Amino acid sequence: MTLSNGVPMLSVTRGATTVLEASPLGVVTERADLSTGLRLTGRTERRVVEHYTASSGKQRQRTVVHKEERYSFAGAARLDLVVRTARDGVAYRYELPAGLGNVLRETSAFVVPSASTAWIAKYRRDYENPFVQTNAATAETAEYLHPALFETNGVYSLLTESAVDGRHSGARLVHTAGSPSYAIKYWDEQVVVDGPWQSPWRTAVVGSLADVSTSTFVDDLAPRSRVRDTSWIKPGKVFWSWLAGGREAGQSLAMQKQYVDYAAAHGWPYALVDAGWYFDPNWDYDPSWEKTSWIPDLVAYAAARGVKIHLWIHYDELDTPEESAARLALFERWGIAGVKIDFMDSDGQDRNRWYDRILPETAAHKLLVNFHGSTIPHGIHRTWPHVMTMEAVHGGEKSSGLTGSHLTALPFTRGVVGGMDYTPLAWHRPSRTTSDAHELALTVIYESGLANLAGRPEDYAARPVAERFVDQVPTAWDETRLLSGRPADHSVFARRSGDRWFIGGGYSGAARTVSVPFDLPSGRWRVEITRDGPAGLVREVRNVRAGDVLTLDVAANGGFAAIACRGSSCERPVRAVPPTSVSASARGFAVTGLFQTREDVRNVTLAPRVPAGWSVQGAPVKARSVRPGQALSGTWTVVPPAQPSSYGYFDIPVVASFNGGVEAEKTARVHLVKPLSDSWSYLSDRPWVSASGGDGPVEKDITNGGASAGDGRGIAIRRVTYGKGLGTHASSEITYKLDSRCTAFAASVGVDDEAGLDVARQRTGGTVSFQVLGDGVVLSDSGVLGVRTPVRDLAVDVTGVSTLTLRVLDGGDGVVNDHASWADARIRCS
Repeated sequence: MTLSNGVPMLSVTRGATTVLEASPLGVVTERADLSTGLRLTGRTERRVVEHYTASSGKQRQRTVVHKEERYSFAGAARLDLVVRTARDGVAYRYELPAGLGNVLRETSAFVVPSASTAWIAKYRRDYENPFVQTNAATAETAEYLHPALFETNGVYSLLTESAVDGRHSGARLVHTAGSPSYAIKYWDEQVVVDGPWQSPWRTAVVGSLADVSTSTFVDDLAPRSRVRDTSWIKPGKVFWSWLAGGREAGQSLAMQKQYVDYAAAHGWPYALVDAGWYFDPNWDYDPSWEKTSWIPDLVAYAAARGVKIHLWIHYDELDTPEESAARLALFERWGIAGVKIDFMDSDGQDRNRWYDRILPETAAHKLLVNFHGSTIPHGIHRTWPHVMTMEAVHGGEKSSGLTGSHLTALPFTRGVVGGMDYTPLAWHRPSRTTSDAHELALTVIYESGLANLAGRPEDYAARPVAERFVDQVPTAWDETRLLSGRPADHSVFARRSGDRWFIGGGYSGAARTVSVPFDLPSGRWRVEITRDGPAGLVREVRNVRAGDVLTLDVAANGGFAAIACRGSSCERPVRAVPPTSVSASARGFAVTGLFQTREDVRNVTLAPRVPAGWSVQGAPVKARSVRPGQALSGTWTVVPPAQPSSYGYFDIPVVASFNGGVEAEKTARVHLVKPLSDSWSYLSDRPWVSASGGDGPVEKDITNGGASAGDGRGIAIRRVTYGKGLGTHASSEITYKLDSRCTAFAASVGVDDEAGLDVARQRTGGTVSFQVLGDGVVLSDSGVLGVRTPVRDLAVDVTGVSTLTLRVLDGGDGVVNDHASWADARIRCS
């Protein structure tokens, strides 16, 4: 630190290389300009040594050794500048006494040597912009994200901030083309101050690329953990449903059970239900969700399979103290393991104060946290170790910009500062530029305490070699090493968990032969490698000595994943639900189930599990053990309530419980129909003369789902279910012949909730109108109905009608999403 004409200046050198030239320091408040006219009044120095254990990240056991220098200045008021120097970086912050008013701005800037190479991303509030390689001085005039990476003569510096909280406004970097300066700019016009004030740490992680990429300096600067008991904080793999099933998955208990089943079968500890679960079928907010949600059913289902549930929730559901107090307590009662909170979208002081409130609350309710639509980690993983990961990345959800150069820049930029929820393994995404092996390697290259994996079950199953690796890879590490790398070109990381090393390599650009220094502890290693082959992923084993060079052919935008160990096999048993199967069927209300297993299981009970109000005739079938090749079966009669509250199709799970509470199940579907008086009959039980639909055939007792016959669901309008009816899509006509005994027609009509699936996918709803015609004359017209219109009950006199036509017309809004149902359509004939 030097003082130049009353202005403090900070420069940083590493060996003979200057990585930050003399850079101005200073802060301006409402009552004092402390950016100029300063004089040094004192300097003290101390050594800071700390030890702490991280719950996740690059390295569990951490030791902090910093030299701290305090410079005291006098000017318009007192200003203290605190500088920390470590093996892997330099940081400084300002300290002000009380009484200086709000902070208006810093005059801090980082002046980078003009010839430096830069890897930077333009600022946006959710940090979701790609990193590009450019020149430090000539980079476009713009605001840029933290962190920003620069390289000068082989020495790297990563600029960011640490220890940001509700006392502060988050910052960004402002650059003007032609200048080597990157200045600090707050989100807010002023920072509200009450009493003495400390700024965040302005931080430069400095060293070789290996030093920077493996650094924990940002965490080391942050306050100590505020969570005393961390025994409940468990990193792990998560089956993430958003890219696997989209909006539909967020509203489907059945789909979520499939994802839980996959996680259970592969020993993944978590599944995440993303957006939609507290919306109605038309993607409108459901104000009754706290009382009517199916999430507790899913939690119970998952618990019986050794899986815990995480929930997505929008920030605005937790943005007041009253909401967060009630809802986080509710989630704990439900048995939720973690929350993915989304769309904070701000670096403002008010949002940082919200983080200050929500972090101790989530910890008190023992909820792991994944922040999306968020700022970057500023040391949060040390202070609040239950924060497992944060998004703040142009990641796997994106449909563009996921270039090889961006992906290979991320581990040296955003990935340096903390858990990054990139969401890899979206095998099915057409926008994916990575080869399968490169995509697989991201589970090692990118660090995230919760690895939210984005694939669909069928796409994992189509890649058994990838499944084999994913089932082994952990999500928290004892040690991290960079074996080889160059930002925007390639990265090869080795991360240790216990006595095994997991290696991930990703490359940008054309296919090539690569040479990777095998820089692991001395001795001979067995290396089990997964790489791209001509027809898909292949697995091979090599014996390698530390210090050797590992030579591999990689595909275009390709890579490899590997496990290195000392033994005869690097794979360890996976704690998963034993492989069993249940089959189930129903004829009427007689339900049959069959249980089989591929492993010995004990204390087996097989029985249906009926909804509240239903009963079962027949005892559970039990066995002390079931072995492979054996089967346990039973048949039961399920009995609905005497006065059902709803009708339609009911999924009755046949559940096998074994090994002290582990469960497997399969559903059988039964059809409950509202009985009619003797003179009435359902039209779906009568033959029609003709029927034509606007999108696929007219369906009996189910909705029109699409172009194929039988692809619909049970009829439901505004979440009221019906046992009988006709499912159509505008424009459609159904014609029946009547005789002289028929006198009345009735139905409940509306846009079916089936349209809600399209609302979820396309965010648009349809409109229709229903007409009842007798001998070509319109007898009743419902008017135009939409997806949010209540059900309309029709009652029509058809005395003397010989040809009855049920017509559905397009409502004229131009949206092709017009699923329409004639629910409980019936005719009275004496």
